[in-house]
Amino acid sequence: MISEAEMKVIDTNSEYFGVPTFQLMENAGKNIAEFIQNHFKDTTKHILLLCGTGNNGGDGFVAARYLTQYYPVTVFLTGTEIKTQIAQKNYQKLQTYEVKIYHTIQDLDYLLQENDLIIDALLGTGLAGPLKEPYATIVKKVNETRKKTIISVDVPTGLGTPLAVQPDHTVTFHDKKQGMTEQNSGTITVVDIGIPQEALTYVGPGELSIYYPRPAKKSHKGDNGVVLIIGGGPYIGAPALSGLAALRTGVDLVYIATPQRSWESVAAFSPNFIVKDLTYDMLSKEDLPVIEELLRKCTGVILGPGLGAAPETEEAIILLVKRIIEEKKPLVLDADAIKPVGEHLTLIKNSTTVVTPHVGEFKKLTGITLSQDLTERMTIVKEWAQKLGITFFLKGYIDVLSNGSDIKQNKIHNEAMTVGGTGDVLAGIIGALLSKGVKPYEAVRIAAFLNGEAGNEAFQKKSYGLLATDIIEEIPNILKKYL
Repeated sequence: MISEAEMKVIDTNSEYFGVPTFQLMENAGKNIAEFIQNHFKDTTKHILLLCGTGNNGGDGFVAARYLTQYYPVTVFLTGTEIKTQIAQKNYQKLQTYEVKIYHTIQDLDYLLQENDLIIDALLGTGLAGPLKEPYATIVKKVNETRKKTIISVDVPTGLGTPLAVQPDHTVTFHDKKQGMTEQNSGTITVVDIGIPQEALTYVGPGELSIYYPRPAKKSHKGDNGVVLIIGGGPYIGAPALSGLAALRTGVDLVYIATPQRSWESVAAFSPNFIVKDLTYDMLSKEDLPVIEELLRKCTGVILGPGLGAAPETEEAIILLVKRIIEEKKPLVLDADAIKPVGEHLTLIKNSTTVVTPHVGEFKKLTGITLSQDLTERMTIVKEWAQKLGITFFLKGYIDVLSNGSDIKQNKIHNEAMTVGGTGDVLAGIIGALLSKGVKPYEAVRIAAFLNGEAGNEAFQKKSYGLLATDIIEEIPNILKKYL
């Protein structure tokens, strides 16, 4: 069973991986027609297609074209303005066939009475609130008909609302949709509409376009994410790169807590940072009171970039993780913060934590040496995500993303992205998304695509001279392209 959002992701990714949505609609409509041919062989039956003005109606237009070869077909269209380009194209194609098309509600009683099969292609998934007119009236009339066979396209119109079509059959695409049962959908038939395997296996622009939270027009500073980055000391650039990436991903504020030796340099990277200097040249437990004050202000935390592996720092990391989890703040556990947590795994168990290891760091966290075999890697990563109740972003030649129940791969990147700092950029993107309220599994999927696509755009311009900062500067262009 699949959610409405996930189906939209797959549709978008199908286009990205080479199968356009126009082809998916063609396949969907053809499958509807074939279902009717297989189940209703009496070609004297008259068919009425009730079509909305969106893509569900577009599926109906395609089905009508195929059905005209075998049955008398009539179409009732709920409006004159088709809302999507692919539905428009299929409506234009339908008009070249010998099909009567009606628009006025006054004709509906007659049409329902005169036809034997009623096909509901009015509305698909994604309804918010009760049915509006003319759909409410149409659905009532359909449900009041007697001795007619009703077939819904993908989902019954109004599914999940107080008023919905009550079909005898529903022909749904790719997978059952959430909320569908035989009680509300009749006999459910799942058909293959040609979604490419890549769209199911890999992340793509669908994750970004569907799950990225657009800011509300009336939002205020801080409403769209406040990130706290705890990093730096031995390595100065890492927290700054994470901070810049978080800002370019669309957060409102970035706080960076960094040791004495690095705070001036980090602050000099950008006037957009709010930088808090810590007590010593390396993170230590004495810094916890200052960080706890910042923790109260943030909506997401990135812990690890550039912290180093000094014993006092690792001690502080453990105390900080405990505090962050207690405060229920979403956490990106990155870089130098991964190893010490490996000895205290119960701290992050069943939390909104994302861990971003490469193969070596995965071993430090779990004690497991991953092989080069991708299938084996996926199995182990998913097992550990389930065992710990967290989300993993395993970085590699193919990235593996899992929350323990679901798993995706990412192949959108290039060989120049081995340059130092790209992991810090990725952590900044994930942290930004978590701070904006995106769930961890959706956040890593968006981040994989956004980081990789930005890297590929940068590679087109900089070739093998690509820098981590080049990726950051391309992030807004990717957002603009797909949102």
